[in-house]
Amino acid sequence: MPATDCLKAAVLVLCAALIPALWPIAAAAQSPGLTRSQIARIDSVFAPYDAVDVPGCALALSRHDTLVFDHAWGIADLEHAVPITPETIFEAGSVSKQFTAAAVLRLVQQGKLSLDDDVRKYVPELPAYESPITIRHLIHHTSGLRDWSALVAIAGAPRGTRVYTHGHVLDVIRKQRSLNFPVGTQYLYSNSNYNLLAIIAERVSGKTLAQYTKAEFFDPLGMRHTSWRDDYQRVVPGRAQAYGGSEKSWRLQMPFENTYGHGSLLTTVGDLLKWNANLATRQIGGEQLVTLQTTRGSLTNGKEIKYAAGIVIDTFQGLTEIKHDGFTAGYRAYLARYPEPRIAVAMLCNASSVNPTDLARRAVSVILPRHTPEPSIADTIGRKLSGPQLASVQGYYRASLSDDPLHFIPADGRLLMTNGPLFVPITPKHFISATGSTHLLFDDEKRGRVRAWTEGFDSVEYVRAEPPRNATTFGEYAGTFRSDEADATLAVVWEFNGLTLARPSAVKVPMTPIYEDGFWAQGWYVKFIRGRDGKVSALTVTSGGVRNLRFDRVKA
Repeated sequence: MPATDCLKAAVLVLCAALIPALWPIAAAAQSPGLTRSQIARIDSVFAPYDAVDVPGCALALSRHDTLVFDHAWGIADLEHAVPITPETIFEAGSVSKQFTAAAVLRLVQQGKLSLDDDVRKYVPELPAYESPITIRHLIHHTSGLRDWSALVAIAGAPRGTRVYTHGHVLDVIRKQRSLNFPVGTQYLYSNSNYNLLAIIAERVSGKTLAQYTKAEFFDPLGMRHTSWRDDYQRVVPGRAQAYGGSEKSWRLQMPFENTYGHGSLLTTVGDLLKWNANLATRQIGGEQLVTLQTTRGSLTNGKEIKYAAGIVIDTFQGLTEIKHDGFTAGYRAYLARYPEPRIAVAMLCNASSVNPTDLARRAVSVILPRHTPEPSIADTIGRKLSGPQLASVQGYYRASLSDDPLHFIPADGRLLMTNGPLFVPITPKHFISATGSTHLLFDDEKRGRVRAWTEGFDSVEYVRAEPPRNATTFGEYAGTFRSDEADATLAVVWEFNGLTLARPSAVKVPMTPIYEDGFWAQGWYVKFIRGRDGKVSALTVTSGGVRNLRFDRVKA
């Protein structure tokens, strides 16, 4: 090896050894508002990523819109040993949605569109459904539109396997003759909504989303490092590469696609805090824009939901939390603001193993006011039910809308969910999970039905289902099934060890029975439909943002 190469190698080794030691010093120097103890606690949260051979995260905290902490752990580019810094650019995943929503709301302020406009006024390519879908429905995820990313996965070409554009997205959505639910009646998160909002913003403004948001938001707020990944081949200096896997098996996991609006914002933790501060300063759009952005949506029955305009209004440790998380390829993100103590957190990571909500909340908890959680109801209940009382509620259930299953069995006077928690009886018909967060209410008037809900979320109705059929009868399910909406064909094969499902990608997956005519197939709920003659005539697939997508049996 030439002497110059030896010198370079020695320098790299020395830098790698010094980086972990220097980072805490930098953090302390940049954190006049935090004590050494607080800094140490935050460092401990990110300890798994404080190394020179793993991807990691950047974190920034503000109090009263003043930066009090910014620091980074891990490597931005494993191939070149480039460390992450607070100035490193990441992709923000669905944190991006609030910027798309803000662009549309800004156009509302400028009198160029209305939230109650029919979406087909701007995107006539869409089918005319029974009720019109409005821009407001898109913003609050109450449109019922199926998630295009789930649809292309069902069709055998999931995101990451090919380059998708908004032209592809429109083509997928316009083929959908039916919706997940009647317009406005439910909330279901769907990326299709925000891709359409980006398309609408461009058609109305006459500018690309990148041009419009740069002029309206990024430049005025000094967000110098923020742009959109609308061309995945563009070189972005200072960008972290994204990785999947873990430990010594990290692999590149980048978003090679040209869709945006639902995600795709390239930014830094510092720029995200500048954006978040606008909720307090009202610099852009004034009070009206902030009010529009933070107003929760509502369903046709008047029920308010947590989702506002690209952000979720939630609570954490007794405080109002205005937040959103993000997942795209190997990138993870979290942005939240706590108005009462006027504290904000921005976190961006390039490791798919990160749980962004958990990690960011653990970090920001260090500077949030002390919180003593109230004891759960389950902790104070010692009640048990008799065998006959439990017999009336045990058994198999399926969700009325999405076909996902529940299975309850008795357990020492209480109710155990298979692959789930133990439920403690409050009354013979009302149970609460041992964690105290999830409730079950069995309905006597609608026999065989149970409502399940977690604190702060809508309830889901489940109906009693019969147990799975005997495996010796599985041959009646075998066959070929076709969906023009998904542009895909599925094959159900009866083999010596049970049923398998051959997806369009030609990968066979086992089908596990979960109740009569219902199966689980590695991410899909598959329910077989019988005709008047009792024979299997179709099946439906539910996966993520797609509910009950019908595949009709193809005759030989």
